[in-house]
Amino acid sequence: MGEGRTSRVIGALCAAAVLMIGGLAIGGGRAATAAPEGAGRATHEGVASCAGSTCHSRQVDSGVNIRQNELITWQDPSSVAGAHSRAYRVLYEARGQSIIRKMGLGANGVAQQCLGCHADPAPAGQRGARFQISDGVGCEACHGGSSAWLASHRTVTGTHADNVSRGLRPLENPKVRAGICLDCHFGGSKPGQFVSHEIMAAGHPRVAFELDLFSSLQQHWDVDADYVKRKTYAGGVKTWAVGQALALDRALSLYGQPGRGGGAFPELYFFDCHACHRQISDDPKARPQWQANPGRPIPSGTPPFNDENMIMLSAAAKVVAPGLAARFDADSRAFHVALARDRAESIRAAAKLAATSRALADAFAARNFSRAETLAIVDAVLQGEIARRYTDYAGSAQAVMAADTLLNALVKSGQVDPGAAARIRPNLDRAYAQVRDPNSYRPDAFRASLAQVAQAARSLR
Repeated sequence: MGEGRTSRVIGALCAAAVLMIGGLAIGGGRAATAAPEGAGRATHEGVASCAGSTCHSRQVDSGVNIRQNELITWQDPSSVAGAHSRAYRVLYEARGQSIIRKMGLGANGVAQQCLGCHADPAPAGQRGARFQISDGVGCEACHGGSSAWLASHRTVTGTHADNVSRGLRPLENPKVRAGICLDCHFGGSKPGQFVSHEIMAAGHPRVAFELDLFSSLQQHWDVDADYVKRKTYAGGVKTWAVGQALALDRALSLYGQPGRGGGAFPELYFFDCHACHRQISDDPKARPQWQANPGRPIPSGTPPFNDENMIMLSAAAKVVAPGLAARFDADSRAFHVALARDRAESIRAAAKLAATSRALADAFAARNFSRAETLAIVDAVLQGEIARRYTDYAGSAQAVMAADTLLNALVKSGQVDPGAAARIRPNLDRAYAQVRDPNSYRPDAFRASLAQVAQAARSLR
């Protein structure tokens, strides 16, 4: 389901996601796992330091251990795989320039607001002689400053563990990867790494993220026996689950930070966009109106916090962490209730829910998901109690990505026959079609399409 999954996701859902990967992204925060001592102070030597033809810039796959054509993938001028290299350039294209004008940003303002995600955010004092801000999101923006590990990385006898001890970020660890990706694909407290409602109002694309999917879109590595031996491999299900937990932790942690608001209003970035962005009409057929949501006990008219990750986590926890599932659901409901009553109370509730999310991330990271558990999570996502919570676009989009991610992981791991999975594809495509355009989203129709996917997926049991 791999290539079909990627193309359909982009075509049916992820126009915003593609822009976020390669374009107008201003997101940040703390790493999920502590970096090696001194790693944050390492010099970023620049993309050119990785570009030798005997390193990562061969024209073809070397076929031995690593491809060595990674830079070619990163530079792909047309596909989403090359989006990181285009991140700086899009600031000077029509959409980027329009946002800059609307926000009244001069050159210094662009640097403060945008370059934390549209380029390698290394401070000036940590940029080597070959570093170029125009390279966009270069190798070291994700892998870490290379001054201490580049030499050992080049040697035949060097080991991945040794490189990590010198500051290379272990991106094979989904907690580490999530912490880094979320910096720009959700947001955080670092300079130039937060997409406020003001920035989106100026034209920035809506933020969307799913760790395993976005990793697949950017993948320039092969998971073969050598990779597993040197680094271990988390797999798609674990990566998905950990990503959901840490995305929610990030959202809640940022929500609770002081100053996250504008005047009398909270920072609207955290709330479900489509709760407010609907057509205003007296015709009841013009747009689906507010629907009661069993996971959000709030009055109609109260802006709901974007709960897409909460819904996915609830489904996963019920299957593999039942001891935490009840606590998580109770904390989620308490947070929604607090949002409708008092900001101070909501911040306390957010901190409690964030702690439970981190506990779930730890539980998922320590677990190897079985075939039966993965299929049970798919079932939980698609129907029953969880499905009644798909009343808004964001959660529904996350649900169809989850189903595709989890089924794809089963195929890639050899736990499901590709032919059997392919027979589910027409149903999954119909579900994707329901979230192709947020303005035409209809919750009842979407839930009906998910029910068809669930019925088809039962054939895999």
